[in-house]
Amino acid sequence: MDVEQIRLQQHYAGQANWLKWGPYLSERQWGTVREDYSSNGDAWNYLPHDMARSKAYRWGEEGIAGFSDDKQLLCVSLALWNGRDPILKERLFGLTNNEGNHGEDVKELYYYLDSTPTHSYCKMLYKYPQQAFPYSWLVDENKRRGKLDPEFELIDTGLFDHDAYFDVFTEYTKQGEEDILIRHTVYNRGNAEADIHVLPHIWFRNTWLKEGVKPQLFYHGNNCVRLHSAELGDYYAYAETGAQPLFTENETNTQRLYNVPNATPYVKDSINNYVVHNQPTGINPNNQGTKMAFWYKFTVPAKGKVVIRLRLSRQKQEAAFEGFDAIIDQRQAEADAFYTEKQKQVTNHDEKLVQRQAWAGLLWSKQYYNYNLKQWQDGDAGNPPPPPNRRNSRNRHWIHFVAEDILSMPDKWEYPWFAAWDLAFHCIAFAPVDAEFAKKQLRLLVGANYIHPNGQLPAYEWDFSDVNPPVHALAAWRVYKTDRAATGKSDTLFLEEIFQKLLLNFTWWVNRKDSEGNNIFEGGFLGLDNIGIFNRSAPVPGGGLLEQADGTSWMAMYALNMMRIAMELSLTNPAYESMAIKFAEHFLYIAGSLASLGNNSGLWDDEDGFYYDLLRRSDGSSDRLRLRTMVGLVPMFATIVFDEAKWESLPGLIERLDWFMRQRPDLVALVSRWKDTQGDQQHLFSLLRGHRMKLLLRRMLDAAEFLSDYGIRSVSKVYEAKLYEYELNGEDYSVKYLPAESDSSMFGGNSNWRGPIWMPMNYLLIESLYRFHEYYTDDFKVEYPTGSGQYSTLADIAGALSGRLKNIFLRNQQGERPVFGGHPKLNHDEHFKDYILFYEYFHGDTGKGLGASHQTGWTALIAVMK
Repeated sequence: MDVEQIRLQQHYAGQANWLKWGPYLSERQWGTVREDYSSNGDAWNYLPHDMARSKAYRWGEEGIAGFSDDKQLLCVSLALWNGRDPILKERLFGLTNNEGNHGEDVKELYYYLDSTPTHSYCKMLYKYPQQAFPYSWLVDENKRRGKLDPEFELIDTGLFDHDAYFDVFTEYTKQGEEDILIRHTVYNRGNAEADIHVLPHIWFRNTWLKEGVKPQLFYHGNNCVRLHSAELGDYYAYAETGAQPLFTENETNTQRLYNVPNATPYVKDSINNYVVHNQPTGINPNNQGTKMAFWYKFTVPAKGKVVIRLRLSRQKQEAAFEGFDAIIDQRQAEADAFYTEKQKQVTNHDEKLVQRQAWAGLLWSKQYYNYNLKQWQDGDAGNPPPPPNRRNSRNRHWIHFVAEDILSMPDKWEYPWFAAWDLAFHCIAFAPVDAEFAKKQLRLLVGANYIHPNGQLPAYEWDFSDVNPPVHALAAWRVYKTDRAATGKSDTLFLEEIFQKLLLNFTWWVNRKDSEGNNIFEGGFLGLDNIGIFNRSAPVPGGGLLEQADGTSWMAMYALNMMRIAMELSLTNPAYESMAIKFAEHFLYIAGSLASLGNNSGLWDDEDGFYYDLLRRSDGSSDRLRLRTMVGLVPMFATIVFDEAKWESLPGLIERLDWFMRQRPDLVALVSRWKDTQGDQQHLFSLLRGHRMKLLLRRMLDAAEFLSDYGIRSVSKVYEAKLYEYELNGEDYSVKYLPAESDSSMFGGNSNWRGPIWMPMNYLLIESLYRFHEYYTDDFKVEYPTGSGQYSTLADIAGALSGRLKNIFLRNQQGERPVFGGHPKLNHDEHFKDYILFYEYFHGDTGKGLGASHQTGWTALIAVMK
């Protein structure tokens, strides 16, 4: 067992706390719902980027390359100044939802390069221009551009064209659980020497506004600072010689923000004001406070570098930097050993690089998430109360919600808050490197502090009551299986805990989203933002109901996953067999509803060989919306396979399903023949029999429709030449294939499901094909690609689709990575070409990365693609 694996084992056995410290700072606390104390709920404008340097946050902290303890009481991050910017570079800059032509977007260049699961070694890179950072230009140019224009990025400004920039590498290494070595290495990539100011920051989150107990930083001389708080006790920070210590307070600059005199001259932005504007009055001459920085000034030679070393330790260090670099080298070697074991089945060097950076991004995207709805509504004692209408505002029905946890974030700048269905996919990607952390994430989400008493899971902080696809049973099963394969042990306690809580959630779905009681589910937008003809989270224009092929299919998948978990649990606890029976029957009823709704048409279209949404009008009539999107492929997800031994161990289930076959042969005829075994004595439960599956695959594997060189598109390409059009109540609606960004503002306009490739949906399609192959074996082949005359097994097709997704990131024959969209510097410059960004989604034709640029949450699924 390698050293990192031993650390993980020690941590989860309670023998050590290797996860007390980690990269838990957000990359954007400003503009979040948590920090919004406005009367109108306009979080973006209540606390914009320009206020962030002066405002003491209430619920969390942010920083570049940040580290903190697991309650984010004490924080460490990096600030830079090139001598030209109007402000210190303390935080990442980006556009608000209203400023960006496709919604909010970070406008920086930074990369997560490495991390072990315990964060015993972490490395990231920030690229900093030597010329003035183009804040106004980025805002103005993106405002000028329309929905059909590409976004204007930092790389497009030309500031990197002649290499006049710094590469700033930050490494964190743990010598012990509470002994952290920090190394910043600054490279001047330019052809001339250049000045840079490097200011490692240390500060306490402002908790004393609420709790009244104020921590302190004290300068001990010789570049040593003692840090004391009632909660943490004492720590000591050490910096190498050459730095000037600067102390102030993490207090709001009320004078600047609100024209209200400051209670103290020492405020949050005092270090910025001193370094940039030479205003010394905000720096405490007594060298104490709640926020400090070590100020280094360098002239870096052309193509040269400088190194800054710091240490944060629970214990006093007599020789803080003795053997420093050797310790970092050792931890890096241990990280290499850990990933060598994880990647032993991967032979391609470039694929190893992509996989390891995907896991690095996932691990760096942990964040301390703090949000207490009741406190947020009530406000803090001794401070002005929030506006009265807050009690009738966003998330008012979630007053029970309390979070103060380390959570996996989709993207710590663009989405610095958890999203329920994203998190499920994160856990699948986490499982091979840290299955226990994945389990903890799922437990948190279904725990009493999160799940609503009525059983609903919170969607995301902008609207906890929105509805995401119910993928958490699938995630729990995948994590369980990955963990069992790695350890040889079956953690049925975890599986049982999740199952019991998801029973509540399943019941919520049945009671709240099946309005007609016919096992057809409306669901809402279900995470697929703008995929529909109209906004699926809003009422149907003119009245009526939208009965959704995906909502219903997600529930069929949910029922099967709950059935599979119940079957597994029944092997050690027979009481769960009755639950397996319950979910098997529920699945069959849902299958029947998909096919036929009484006297109405079902969601399956025999003529097109595809599933469509059904619009049920208020006058009782209905209309099938013949728009071919990923929605119609979701029924493929409702698939499970289990072996003969497990089947024979459940006689009650067999008896009940035999009875059901006699009573409802009409329903049984709609789904796979679960009593038959094929291949290695496998049974199949699925919404699809072979014929319908082949019809769906004919569409899905057609390059003129869904099949791209880089995966499966979210909308058929046939709508590129001819729009899908629909008239409803005198209004015209249309959908066009848009392989890149959205042309509308639906759901903020910052994502697009009308053409691009999305990793989580492709992952589910590929997994379903593998499950089908387990049953149908190599004897079952379909044409791939459609029209090619070539036939392949389902497993071969699944592998080929995985390969197409991997090709988004891997170098092609031209030495370019499609994710970079053909940009010459990103593809060919030695200081760019091997640093990967894991975007939110990808161009449906070219594979270019789009949307959030650091969504290593669900896009980290690329690391587990077979």
